[in-house]
Amino acid sequence: MSGSGVELTHRAMAMLRAVADGRAQMSCSCEPDLFVDGFACCDQMTAHALARGGYLRPAAGNATGRVPAELTEAGRAALAVTAAA
Repeated sequence: MSGSGVELTHRAMAMLRAVADGRAQMSCSCEPDLFVDGFACCDQMTAHALARGGYLRPAAGNATGRVPAELTEAGRAALAVTAAA
């Protein structure tokens, strides 16, 4: 399972919850930007770190523009840990 090297702050966890709730989109680029509820996320550095860390990814890998964001196995596991606490 990937998903290491990223500090999962409260903000990062909120971003993962938005993705899990189907409220997020990502741009398909080498540094994908995150959009929540149609607005650019206020912390793109954390969004980039979550993508690089393997917690989330664009749902359509070969698309261009904005696509729905989805959690990876690591992202689902991170949310599961906090849900169990």
